[in-house]
Amino acid sequence: MFVVMKRDATRDDIQHVKEKIVSLGFIPHEVAGVQRTAIAITGNRGRINPELFTVMSGVEDAIPVSKPYKLAGRDTKPDNTEIDVSGDVIGGRELAVIAGPCAVESREQLFAAAEIVRDAGVRFLRGGAFKPRTSPYAFQGMKEEGLALLREVKDRTGLKIVTEAKDVATLPAVADVADVIQIGARNMQNYSLLEAAGDLRKPVMLKRGVSATIEELLMSAEYILARGNLNVMLCERGIRTFEPYTRNTLDLNAIPVIKKISHLPIIVDPSHGIGMWDGVSAMALAGVAAGADGLLIEVHPNPESALSDGAQALKPERFRELMERARMVAAAVDRTISAEVTE
Repeated sequence: MFVVMKRDATRDDIQHVKEKIVSLGFIPHEVAGVQRTAIAITGNRGRINPELFTVMSGVEDAIPVSKPYKLAGRDTKPDNTEIDVSGDVIGGRELAVIAGPCAVESREQLFAAAEIVRDAGVRFLRGGAFKPRTSPYAFQGMKEEGLALLREVKDRTGLKIVTEAKDVATLPAVADVADVIQIGARNMQNYSLLEAAGDLRKPVMLKRGVSATIEELLMSAEYILARGNLNVMLCERGIRTFEPYTRNTLDLNAIPVIKKISHLPIIVDPSHGIGMWDGVSAMALAGVAAGADGLLIEVHPNPESALSDGAQALKPERFRELMERARMVAAAVDRTISAEVTE
């Protein structure tokens, strides 16, 4: 259930409703909307009588929620969530572009990648310091040294950092550097990590698991939201199907479906979605046209020497070309992308 407050409801009215929910043994979640506030209720195992709240001062309505994702759904919050990341908004009219190498490999490589993405007008740099890999023998990232390099590049360039937390143990160190914490596909249902990320209140980008349904993705987001962190964005990065010609199958269907049933922003990762550099641009443009709120693109100054996912990384000139074309597609769907930096 969620309790819809009147437009002129006072802070005291809202507080009294929250206290009433707690007194019943449930958990209140205040969700601020554009015009009014709603208070979602979780923790109940059965139906709640709406009249417990409709008689209270400042309450307009109390509406049962049938979907299991109570906080991620549009029933609770009809308007889109916009996440402020130190002045840059994700989920608004301007599309967020997050670009950079799969992994931090060296200071030289990271600073070269940062210059490429910054000059293209991108304000978010991606790069993994901790890299969960299928094989224990594959490059696992530079770890703490990688985080130190990300902090340095952040301080020197002003770019905001998106990097992955692979477990609860390393989450605090990652959160200390990251502007957006990435939770990867392999960890989508790592509930301890989701809860810990929810406690931090820092923006989280949650990637869809390789075999996860849309509802399972939203339920994983619910773990973060239920801990009080409402700064959650989703990421469609392709799912595993029977098709062997591509790394994954980028589920563009998920974008309009999620936009319909959830208020959370959704980012598209065409690099992992197709897994081949020469298909990344086409799928990125398709993602923009489908209504995504941003793109996650792998860019490397020298993909041939990359220690991780070089086959899907764009070279600098190809990334610049993609950005030019993405701006045109964004304009066609009434969205914008930040302009290229000019001296």
